[in-house]
Amino acid sequence: MLLAMESPTGPEEQSIREVHSTWIDAVNAGDLGCLLSLMADDAVFLYPGQEPFGREGFSANFGNAHQQLRIDCTSELEEVVVVGEVAYTRSRDALSVTQRSGGAATLLAGHRITIYREQPDGRWILVRGAHTLSPVEK
Repeated sequence: MLLAMESPTGPEEQSIREVHSTWIDAVNAGDLGCLLSLMADDAVFLYPGQEPFGREGFSANFGNAHQQLRIDCTSELEEVVVVGEVAYTRSRDALSVTQRSGGAATLLAGHRITIYREQPDGRWILVRGAHTLSPVEK
């Protein structure tokens, strides 16, 4: 098990940390193509108050959100666990969301768990994701 304050102990952990960082950068950039390249065809997402959804639902939700909102996400990895060709991460995330038309930012925070699967070429891709993001009281 790798906790956030420890340094990666192997190439798998380092690869997963890089995928996590690339994912957050792509969210902030609104780069749907990059995000899709980091997820499996059968990826499933679990978000509060919604039915589980896959790539198509993710694409629609993400595209609509970035058309209407400016999103700034930060994520602190708290745990990385690798077991063979499967791994998971647990992170603490914070989102600042502002309407593109203006106004005050809405702050969301919570935890996220992501499950990854190693591909034959050695890449790690997201297969399941769930978060508990909710509004932060001011």
